[in-house]
Amino acid sequence: MAANEFRSGMFFSALGKYSNVIIQLFVNAILSRILTPADYGVVSIVQIFIEFFNLLADMGFGPAIIQNKKLDETDIQIIFKFSIFLAGVLSLVFMTLGYPVSLFYGNPVYVPIFIILGFAVFFFALLVVPKAVIQKRKDFKTVNTILVFTGIVKGIVSIILAFFGFKYYAIILGSLVQALMNFLFYYSKTRISPKVKFSFGPIKKIWAFSRNQFSFNFINYFSRNFDSILIGRVFTAGALGYYNKSYQLSLYPNQILAGVITPVIQPILSEYEKDIAVIRNTYLKITRVLANIGVPLSVFCFFVASDIILFIFGDQWGASVSSFQILSLSIWLQMIASSSGAFYQSANRTDLLLFSGVQSMILNVAAIGIGVYLGSIESVATMVTISFTVNFLINNYLLMYRIFESGFGELLKELSKPFLMGAVQVLVFLLLPQLPFNVFYSLLIKGVIFTLTFLLGLVITGQMKEMLQVIRKK
Repeated sequence: MAANEFRSGMFFSALGKYSNVIIQLFVNAILSRILTPADYGVVSIVQIFIEFFNLLADMGFGPAIIQNKKLDETDIQIIFKFSIFLAGVLSLVFMTLGYPVSLFYGNPVYVPIFIILGFAVFFFALLVVPKAVIQKRKDFKTVNTILVFTGIVKGIVSIILAFFGFKYYAIILGSLVQALMNFLFYYSKTRISPKVKFSFGPIKKIWAFSRNQFSFNFINYFSRNFDSILIGRVFTAGALGYYNKSYQLSLYPNQILAGVITPVIQPILSEYEKDIAVIRNTYLKITRVLANIGVPLSVFCFFVASDIILFIFGDQWGASVSSFQILSLSIWLQMIASSSGAFYQSANRTDLLLFSGVQSMILNVAAIGIGVYLGSIESVATMVTISFTVNFLINNYLLMYRIFESGFGELLKELSKPFLMGAVQVLVFLLLPQLPFNVFYSLLIKGVIFTLTFLLGLVITGQMKEMLQVIRKK
């Protein structure tokens, strides 16, 4: 039954994620040729605060609702009623932050922007409970249909507004439209009634789980966004635009590949909370699959960074190449790490998830601070990559030793063949001469070479048959 659910869930998750990433790339390719790096810098700073308030709106309730099997319909209605009150408070607070943010960054544009996006915060807070209910039903088709449709509408709105000279407002208003549509779609699928007498009983049922999840998300937020906060304050908006473009691009493989698997893990494995062997074996299998793709892909992005940046975003983004090249070394680490949180949740060990987040934040903040002190976005990218590497080791210690009662031996066994495939890619690209073609043809040829080398790596490591079996079974 679990295998069938994984197969069905990953099919719709893959369909939604791949479609959404293609849409994002297409929209970004157009917007990056209309808007300036400084425009993207403004949006990046606003995005920092939007993510924080979305985190406050979620409160860890989403995963807690999925994990808890004792919640009845009335409990869900009461939690939703609480989320309505929370949405109103958070949206009003967000709207008032525009002035202090403008003072901090020395730019008055943030005052009207924060007022507009306060409504986006409101609608996001409202959709947390309906979305969790649909995920708990394992209705991955609905979740990913909404993802794709609202992504298309947001892209169309943003591109039209950008053509008419709305600058950064093009992206901001597109995000507001998407937030409204997401709520309307999710609510229409659940019709949760808030007309119940409020009590804290249902909140208490999920609080032990949600507080650890929320605390981890809270800490992880600062860990993930401290670089943008400092770069935006110490450097220029343009420098932040260049850095964030390279950082976001390094996340695309994670969204395309690991992002397909991660949303499916907890809703299904939550039923195996007491069977650690099932959770461990699933983690190792997913790690092997992600590493088989991620390690060679990291090598490819490192060697082809310039072609990728210039082809997708245009010549004005050349200053992003070096930082993307550095961050590409962490792609495979991010792909594996992004799925790990779902395994903490499935084993009901959000306490260790919280501990993981605390040590990760301390390490990341220290690394980013050093990178900013060294004075360039490339130094920040270098320190972030080092931090990701150390965090990967610590995170897998917690999983393999503290939860799975195993060791690094099993993990290294799963990673040995992916590393060999990566070494083959390194050798091929080191021997590849400079190609006398434009960016498009150069990227096309290198992409073909990467694909052939990847398939050769599967043959050399004896994984071709196994990977085909994994694809069919999933």
